[in-house]
Amino acid sequence: MPHAAESTAFEQILDYLRQTRGFDFTSYKRTSLMRRVRRRMQIVEIGTFEAYLDHLQVHPDEFIPLFNTILINVSGFFRDPEVWDVVRTTVIPAIAPPDGGAPVRIWSAGCAGGQEAYTVAMLLAEALGVDGFRERVKIYATDVDEEGLVEARRAVFDEKQLEAVPSGFVDKYFDSSGDLHTVTRDVRRAVIFGRHDLIQDAPISRIDLLLCRNTLMYFNSEAQGRIMARFSFSVNPGGFLMLGRAEMLFSHATLFAALDLKRRLFRSVSKRHQPGRTLPGGDAREDSVAQDTHEARLREAAFDLSADPQIILDAAGTLIWVNAAARRVFGLTPIHLGAPLRDVEISYRPADLRSGFDRLREDRREITLNAVPWERAGGVRFFDVVFTPLLDDSRALLGARVAFVDVTALKNVQDELEQSKQELETAFEELQSTNEELETTNEELQSTVEELETTNEELQSTNEELETMNEELQSTNEELQTMNDELRNRSGDLNAANAFLESVFTSLQSAVVVLDPEFRILVWNVGATELWGVRPDEAERTSFFALDIGLPVKDLHQPIRDVLSGAAGQRQLKLAATSRRGKAITCQVTVVPLLGGDQQTKGVIVLMETGG
Repeated sequence: MPHAAESTAFEQILDYLRQTRGFDFTSYKRTSLMRRVRRRMQIVEIGTFEAYLDHLQVHPDEFIPLFNTILINVSGFFRDPEVWDVVRTTVIPAIAPPDGGAPVRIWSAGCAGGQEAYTVAMLLAEALGVDGFRERVKIYATDVDEEGLVEARRAVFDEKQLEAVPSGFVDKYFDSSGDLHTVTRDVRRAVIFGRHDLIQDAPISRIDLLLCRNTLMYFNSEAQGRIMARFSFSVNPGGFLMLGRAEMLFSHATLFAALDLKRRLFRSVSKRHQPGRTLPGGDAREDSVAQDTHEARLREAAFDLSADPQIILDAAGTLIWVNAAARRVFGLTPIHLGAPLRDVEISYRPADLRSGFDRLREDRREITLNAVPWERAGGVRFFDVVFTPLLDDSRALLGARVAFVDVTALKNVQDELEQSKQELETAFEELQSTNEELETTNEELQSTVEELETTNEELQSTNEELETMNEELQSTNEELQTMNDELRNRSGDLNAANAFLESVFTSLQSAVVVLDPEFRILVWNVGATELWGVRPDEAERTSFFALDIGLPVKDLHQPIRDVLSGAAGQRQLKLAATSRRGKAITCQVTVVPLLGGDQQTKGVIVLMETGG
């Protein structure tokens, strides 16, 4: 039994589903609902209903697996074969005689994947022939699960799903393609799928056979009563209702009569109109003006001695007279006579007499307030408060008589009867609920077995994929190892080439600077460091013309451009400069192009030598 806080949190989840997704699960049995929701919570590893509500709000894609968990779509072709034998031998001959021409209307409520609807369609096609079936039969298959309806509309089933279908039916009513089988067009056209909520949506009318197997058991007793009333409206007089193995009609014998209890086949009871009640009107003669004093006193005495408390009001709502019982029960005295009703305590206790009197003046008919409680020190008494209009010969309103009929004893008997009835119904419902719970558990176990089989197949498939991926990874690893060896060899060659080039630049006595087309320094050798006092890490990757050295580099701007553009093969010039030690020198500068393998200019080489 869940504690109060847990129940409150669970109700919040149901309220959230109703507001955001339009699914109203409030009429479903709480124990079954909680069990299904907890199962989904275990899968997503959430421990409390509060945390799961947060999870739903953050992850909208969680709704689909939750609904698939709650709405157990367990169905199959020719499920419970003995039931379908009764349908074939008893129901179909009654609703669809071969020599008749009347349309045949079937409703499969809670159709899940559509197997039940297609099963009854095949039986009808066998009985009527394909042409008669196509002309006369309409089958309505409904469910609240949109995902299940999508699969049902596809009408495609595999070999395992068709195991219970007679082989002759498979060849006759399915088009096969490999391991998949599609319902034929003639059968499929007769079945109309649609979303329908048994609690909220209007029922389908004029039904000859209503199939609702293992669906009612998920609803509480109140919801089952409402659904059965709608089913009674839907099924034609003499029509048939087929329920599931765990479902009975203990409380609805007036709507459907048992035809075959073992197989849960019922027949609609003929609908008869109940005779209406005629409300008695008031006796205007009682309020006629007395012409004879003796007769008036007789009437007053008779009124005063009435066992039921009564008061008389005039047309304006003034208290004119009260009898002895009213004075005794409600404490009224002669001083209250002539007072407006609103100024007397009885106007609002035990009942609101003013609103009742207003309704009487407007409708001019008797009005009754049933079983109004009157709490006193001695206990609670119940009264039927009856407002009777007092009319003259021309039916003009003279006033009203308000009688308080003590129904305490009757109310107590009714309460005891109702309690006994409720206890009996509770016992029946507990028995039915236990049966339904067992059936639900069986459905869940079957669903679990199917899920485990599917999971096992998926794991097998995943294992094969992992083995394939492992082989591919081994092959890829070998290719990467080969590429790594090649890169290692190339890296060694490159390091050797760089070392050789570095030794060449180091061995040169001249200052050597290599520039790219953007005048950025690529090489700055030891000679350049010795001559100008700038280290390679300071010079490299900077603009040659941004250097602050003893050489007037701006005078080399045009020669370097000429060599880069190909206007000159090389340029030589002498420049007055200052070495890093501050000594004035003449610097012999030679600018030659840096050629690539394609003989295109990739930059320039600047050689700088001191002339003394």
